[in-house]
Amino acid sequence: MGTTRNTKQFQAVRTVFNSAGRPLSILEVESETLKIIEKIGQRTIYRIVRRMQELNEIAVVKVPGRSDRYELATRAADHHHHFHCNVCDKYFDIDGCPGGLNKLVPKGFVLTDHELVLSGICKTCK
Repeated sequence: MGTTRNTKQFQAVRTVFNSAGRPLSILEVESETLKIIEKIGQRTIYRIVRRMQELNEIAVVKVPGRSDRYELATRAADHHHHFHCNVCDKYFDIDGCPGGLNKLVPKGFVLTDHELVLSGICKTCK
């Protein structure tokens, strides 16, 4: 893994994730980081995000048919789901789980995991 270069760019990206409170796309990370520091390239964002994954600081949120999002690993460790805004394309955390999903599983099948994404319009876009 090597050593972590604690650059101002790295610290700015870390600050973005720590204050986001929701999964972020690379473009969102870049936009928010540019509010903290004057200049950062997208390649640098990708490198920092990869490094933060290696350090188990952030985790990937796979989004079928869309670019991955990233959230704090501490949040990812807690079972939760997401809400996707169809207008702004942002993802938000949903606390809790509806449970009772075994009743939806076909007879003879065994449910081992699940991911629930609700879609609609967020309060900002509403």
